[in-house]
Amino acid sequence: MEKKPQDGRKGPPHREVPPVVGLLLAVALMNALLYLCLDRFFISPRRAAVDPGRCPYGYFRMGQMKNCSPWLSCEELRTEVRQLRRVGEGAVKRVFLSEWKEHKVALSRLTSLELKDDFLHGLQMLKSLQSQHVVTLLGYCEEDNTVLTEYHPLGALSNLEETLNLSKYQNVNTWQHRLQLAMDYVSIIRYLHHSPLGTLVMCDSSDLRKTLSQYLLTRNFSIVVNDLDALPLLNRSSGALVKCGHRELHGDFVAPEQLWPYGEDMPFRDDLMPSYDEKIDIWKIPDITSFLLGHVEGSDMVRFHLFDIHKACKSQAPEERPTAQDVLDTYQKVWNLLRDTMISQTREML
Repeated sequence: MEKKPQDGRKGPPHREVPPVVGLLLAVALMNALLYLCLDRFFISPRRAAVDPGRCPYGYFRMGQMKNCSPWLSCEELRTEVRQLRRVGEGAVKRVFLSEWKEHKVALSRLTSLELKDDFLHGLQMLKSLQSQHVVTLLGYCEEDNTVLTEYHPLGALSNLEETLNLSKYQNVNTWQHRLQLAMDYVSIIRYLHHSPLGTLVMCDSSDLRKTLSQYLLTRNFSIVVNDLDALPLLNRSSGALVKCGHRELHGDFVAPEQLWPYGEDMPFRDDLMPSYDEKIDIWKIPDITSFLLGHVEGSDMVRFHLFDIHKACKSQAPEERPTAQDVLDTYQKVWNLLRDTMISQTREML
């Protein structure tokens, strides 16, 4: 009896991969991907380099605008800008949310003719200091005492806590983003101290909230300075130092040299009050940074690493305080240290 031929050939026996091996391979692949992506995942500080796409003097660009447009003239401000509602007011100007060609803009109007010199000084500073550190100027009209700037809906830096407490901003309410804001702030101070006009001092800063109100929080959570009405020029070579206002200042927020030095028995006299230099801005950096860091997880760790530089900022003698560049360099080093530490710890866990 003949044997029927087999339908197929015998091959090597089929071996199934044990589930544990597949799991290990998946974990290894995941670790490799995390290892490669970790550096990119960790937020990197913004560079302070000049934006090559910035418009030339006398022009502006904002939002989705592709081309630079000349600063708006008096006629254009009168006919093309629609005033909507008041959103702020200070001693020198009132600010109105307005609209120009479907763009939300901020229209500032002088509050009193007595303060016109301060208003015009602020305008001149805006024109001269246009950069990534300063709110974008869109136009002005000296005849009508109006200035038009870019509108930032998140408002003044003094509203930071209220903004970050909103659920939609929880992802940026971290010590990394908050330290970046502090670096933005110090970068602005450094820019003012080395501006195209010379060394400028931020005088409108007699208390914490007043100081914070001079800055705006942008949509991408960076900081720009907005109010430049009180920004005197320092000329150390000629001995021309500055004085912030003509009234006596109080409290520990202002630098010691800003306080009346002759005791309570002698009434304050502006002509006897000594002048001072840009180191008064350095004195205030620790207080501003502490506010910006807030009380989120990791913020106390940042404060610990900034202790020495902040102690130097609070030196009683102005000449012993660091420069804004020194402070910024230290912030950068702390940033790098904490980033590298977090990356190292995360890799060890993988």
